[in-house]
Amino acid sequence: MKIGIIGTGNIAQYLLESINWNSKVDGEVISIFGRNLEVGPRLETQYSATFYTDFQEFIQSPMDVVVEAATIEVAMKHMEEVLVNKKDMILSSIGVFKDVAYLNEMREVARKNQQHIYLPSGAIGGLDLLQSANSLGGLKEVRITTKKSYPSLGLDVKSAEECIFDGVALDAIEKFPKNVNVALLLSIAGLGADKTAVRVIADPNIQRNTHLIEAKGDFGKMNLLIENEPMPNNPKTSYLAALSIVSTLQNKGNAITIGS
Repeated sequence: MKIGIIGTGNIAQYLLESINWNSKVDGEVISIFGRNLEVGPRLETQYSATFYTDFQEFIQSPMDVVVEAATIEVAMKHMEEVLVNKKDMILSSIGVFKDVAYLNEMREVARKNQQHIYLPSGAIGGLDLLQSANSLGGLKEVRITTKKSYPSLGLDVKSAEECIFDGVALDAIEKFPKNVNVALLLSIAGLGADKTAVRVIADPNIQRNTHLIEAKGDFGKMNLLIENEPMPNNPKTSYLAALSIVSTLQNKGNAITIGS
């Protein structure tokens, strides 16, 4: 499998090290697209993957799958072009699908071009359970309570814990576009952004981002607590988010697939 990466940040560098150096995936990153003229050439030399600043040159390279590891804006700008050029896409910036119309549009583009858009589980779990529970409409309630530090939410530090949002995912995504990817992913897997309950709590003493997922339905109940360790070299990035992309690449094309 030949892999391309959009982005030159921490997740991109982690993937390059895991794949091209440590052979954690049955494949090789051969192409990198980005704008950083300082980091890009260094990654090219370090990991023997060609660095492109021209997207047309990048997308014409002989890749099987493209990993987006950049931003929502970059994902929206290039996703359709990736699919039309017959490449599967693994999406890191799930927030690009906060617009349901755009989600449906890209789903149709992928279908027409016989390609796939993969949404890694990122910093949370339980997605297979929600999809299974909702397969016949039996999922009744889904709530996620996220706790983060004040600075990570872009807020001035206070001495006490505070609930800064209590509503549905649709509104949470608008208010915290960089912090509630997990809520959006739950929405896509389950009841939708207008029916997925979200609470965001700022905690001055928290050491790890935590997500409590609660679900009820015909299947019974689920309570799942995740405490995420940050990436060693970047506390703003969830280590599990990077690992989930590696896992998606590892499972791509497997003869046996676990879960949906």
